[in-house]
Amino acid sequence: MEFFLGDVVSQRSVIYVTLALLHFGGLCIYRLFLHPLARVPGPSLAACTKLYQTYYSRKYFEQIGILHDVYGPVVRICPNEIHLADPANYDRIYHVGSTYTKDPVYYDLTNVPLSTFGAVDHEVHRIRRSALNPMFSRKMVTYLEPVIQEKVQTFCTRVQEALDRNVPFDLHHGFRAVSTDVASHYAFDKSFNLLDHEDLGATFHGHVTGVGPSIWMFQLSTILREIAMALPESLVTSCSSSLKAVYHLRDSFAREIDAIRERLQHQGRPERPTIFTTLLDPEVKPAGFVPPSTPALTDEAFSIIFAGSDTSGNAMTVAAFHTLRTPEIYARLTSELMARFPDVNVPLAYTDLEPLPYLSAVIKEALRLSFGVPGRLPRVVPEPGATFNGYFVPAGTIVGMSSWTMHRDSQVFPDPMRFDPERWLELGAVRHLDRNMVPFSKGTRQCGGMQLAYAELYVTLGTFFRRFPNLKVYKTEPRDMEYVDAIVSSSRHVLGA
Repeated sequence: MEFFLGDVVSQRSVIYVTLALLHFGGLCIYRLFLHPLARVPGPSLAACTKLYQTYYSRKYFEQIGILHDVYGPVVRICPNEIHLADPANYDRIYHVGSTYTKDPVYYDLTNVPLSTFGAVDHEVHRIRRSALNPMFSRKMVTYLEPVIQEKVQTFCTRVQEALDRNVPFDLHHGFRAVSTDVASHYAFDKSFNLLDHEDLGATFHGHVTGVGPSIWMFQLSTILREIAMALPESLVTSCSSSLKAVYHLRDSFAREIDAIRERLQHQGRPERPTIFTTLLDPEVKPAGFVPPSTPALTDEAFSIIFAGSDTSGNAMTVAAFHTLRTPEIYARLTSELMARFPDVNVPLAYTDLEPLPYLSAVIKEALRLSFGVPGRLPRVVPEPGATFNGYFVPAGTIVGMSSWTMHRDSQVFPDPMRFDPERWLELGAVRHLDRNMVPFSKGTRQCGGMQLAYAELYVTLGTFFRRFPNLKVYKTEPRDMEYVDAIVSSSRHVLGA
């Protein structure tokens, strides 16, 4: 009897495996030869299955760049997704009033679906964004500049202490700590104070970015994500210290948001507004806006704080790395700052730094080569479909472009991987370069924190280079300046000075 049962199980297993292989084989034949994207060039494996994407995962944006070198400006990168490299297509997709919506499958995986960033529907996004816009206006950023100044002074103090002890200083995590401390203070009126941590928040950011690989696995199948989300929190957190830290962080966000809600009810508006006092204030709301639930605001907090900390931190790291290892750039930048600000002890205001041409050129070049979000920003093609570089794609196709390909286009940026601030000082070329610079994307879905990011970049880098004109890079090579795509942004930068 045991032999008979084992034989039956074995036969059934063979049948199931055979059926699965036949199904996959038939699906591949359809996707390769009968699918509406069958004419679009690209690797056959990418056309058949998302396993191709999963294999490269957080480095897929680099592989996509290689595919464009092989196949041209339009490449099929997934069974129902294409990627574009021709800069002329960018404004067709990412513009104010665009009917290209975010790909819901991709953005659901960010796990902040109730945030402004995670909103797929244009009207939902418009309402959420309109409530946030006042806090990210240039006027409000200037008003709250003392927060940035305070964090930058703490950062410079940490650098000076390291110099006094003759020990290296981790600039990359220092820059990230500045951005995170500013963002958390901006959100809650209380800072994470990562600049006070011995490791400058390296452990903290390591936990947050440590969940990135799971996002790419879940893109293979939404079923995998549903299974993971259904598991008990205790089981999930026991499997990963990063997930445990993220769960605890979300819980702390929720508690702080509830406390803000309570204070508003009993004490009224604070003297200095924050993101969440603004969102929770019943008297400050645009048409159609309803103060969100605590889970929705927790999503908002997570996306606001971590979308900005890595992107701004990466840009400052790139600026410091290339400037410190290029004597001509370093000398010219510090000379400009010394001439404008002869007293090294005077705080440097954003509005005083912004007009400086060479500092501005360094910042633009840093934004270009830090890429903001290096991976693609996928959108759903609307009816009645679209034609890109001679290839028609039907409505429902996923299409995307990326800063990685835009900023490395040699037709726009000659010698694209060279850090060259001079390119931004050629008056005849600047308009063309600006048109193809997309570190914050473009259009309605452009990064809402752009003004805050610029203020951080100018004040932090201006103060840093004015205060320290004689630093040297410590054990850092170009290979250390690597990127990975964790949907929003992440990096493997190592930079010591």
